[in-house]
Amino acid sequence: MKIKIYDPALCCSSGLCGPSIDPVLVKVNDAVLTLKKQGVEVERFNLAQQPKDFMASKKVAGLLHKNGKKILPVIIVNEEIFKTGEYPSYEDLCEALGIEPLKTGRPITLQMGQ
Repeated sequence: MKIKIYDPALCCSSGLCGPSIDPVLVKVNDAVLTLKKQGVEVERFNLAQQPKDFMASKKVAGLLHKNGKKILPVIIVNEEIFKTGEYPSYEDLCEALGIEPLKTGRPITLQMGQ
């Protein structure tokens, strides 16, 4: 079970930095942490820091060439494009992987200064 997330250009690997944190990125980070806890391999690629990884994936490079950066994020589940243009929920990712979502024991990202 493997998920690859091709993020738009973010200030850091998770996007959880800077003066204002996007709540969507907090939810994505929580989903990634929870999926890893469940044994799912999750890789994230940031366009600002890892552009070569975007071009190395024929699927992602093709989508970017055809649609531009608005297609990001691109989420690939088990080598198939699962979602583009927005982040899926943790539950949607679990369904795509065929696993049960955790009801308890999910990691929670703490936001500083909120």
